[in-house]
Amino acid sequence: MHVSLATSAGRIDRRNEDFVGAVPGAVVLLDGAGIPGAESLCRHGVAWYTHRLGGALLGHLSPDDGRDLAAVLATAIDDVAAAHRHSCDIADPSSPQATVVLARAHRGRLDYLLLADSFLVLDQVHGGPQVITDEREVVARRNCSAPLSGVARHTPEYDRVRAACATALRGRRNRPGGYWIAKDDPRAAREAVTGSRSLADLNGIVLLSNGVSRIVDSYNQTDWPGVLDLLAADGPVGVIRRLRRAETDGGPDGSAPDDATVAYCTHLPR
Repeated sequence: MHVSLATSAGRIDRRNEDFVGAVPGAVVLLDGAGIPGAESLCRHGVAWYTHRLGGALLGHLSPDDGRDLAAVLATAIDDVAAAHRHSCDIADPSSPQATVVLARAHRGRLDYLLLADSFLVLDQVHGGPQVITDEREVVARRNCSAPLSGVARHTPEYDRVRAACATALRGRRNRPGGYWIAKDDPRAAREAVTGSRSLADLNGIVLLSNGVSRIVDSYNQTDWPGVLDLLAADGPVGVIRRLRRAETDGGPDGSAPDDATVAYCTHLPR
């Protein structure tokens, strides 16, 4: 399997909180969730968490023993929790956490796992790209943000309601009926979106953080088949370059640039 990787920090004055890496037959991508003020809860920070969890995942995937991906993720979450449980308040809802995408080619199958709102794109031999994500965080965020509708921005009332919405969203994290993300509880791994496909049905796969998916769903620069075309022509660096150009022109929601990470896998084993 040939793997091309690229990542770019959203701001030059802040560490990239994404992680991407590969071992033979497997790829890992994480998008760290940075919560303002979390330094008082965890002295290590979000970037440390994503890099530590990503490294643990690659270590557990290296033996290629065919273990269930949810079990691999649960073990890695537990490993990292043990590394800073006694020095940091890891149970607090605002302590470091991360989305996860795992993909593994094993015995003629592609096994995958997603936890929270990053993306996996399957470049199918027939039928065009299949886009897979865990939509529960997006749904929870939309529901929790409903009270903001009609409230004027840049007003004290807006700030008050927004803070209440953020508290409500944190209350749904890693809870039934809410959404799930890698944090301190290994049981979250069992709630991940998982699946398996025959490698013979695929030309390749793409893993993306949601900072990159905005090239399609926020900036409307292209569609998912267009992302595959851009990757084939210019690789992951080309996709991120197109994204950054769109951000310079301004997005519809006024959001700031985010960390952006892509893993592009071709020449899959059969």
